[in-house]
Amino acid sequence: MSRNRTALLLVAGSLLVGAFPATAGAEPVNPLYRLVDTAAQRLATADPVAASKWINGGPITDVQRANQVLDAVGADATAHGIEPRYVRTVFTDQINATEGIQYTRFGQWKFDPPTAPTTAPDLADSRTAIDGYNKTMVDEIALQWNSLHSLTCSAELHEATDAVATERRLDPLYRQALSSATRSYCPAT
Repeated sequence: MSRNRTALLLVAGSLLVGAFPATAGAEPVNPLYRLVDTAAQRLATADPVAASKWINGGPITDVQRANQVLDAVGADATAHGIEPRYVRTVFTDQINATEGIQYTRFGQWKFDPPTAPTTAPDLADSRTAIDGYNKTMVDEIALQWNSLHSLTCSAELHEATDAVATERRLDPLYRQALSSATRSYCPAT
């Protein structure tokens, strides 16, 4: 068999594989899973950030930092050719959910001072991690733009959120925060 014919058969075979649904028993891939999972990972930074702010006396709501994040993700959205206003709305919800966790932790620590942290990671390290999650999230928003703006978005989002919450064993506070952080993902519904 010639090389060209072999290459043609390989290409045709690979195209056919994608043309058929997954076999029975295979898990379907939710297009929003990675975005929601990254949002959950970003929310997980709330506890170390809250600890740092508790120990160092920083404010939970940091308008300057929030504006830096929103400007950066807006610029990243523009670079990806997607709507910056939508991305800024998504990240405003993410920031608000993260702050909600931090306020809850502060309240818990005020009610029960022995549970308050006595050490915390460097805030700069947490912010570096957050910046990385932000980049991944904007990349995923760009990749999943059509899914996020489809009529099936709400169902896919609900499925992805449940899967992430279960796999990451999120407690009720983090489940509520994840729901809040993702509430603007599906503008078409």
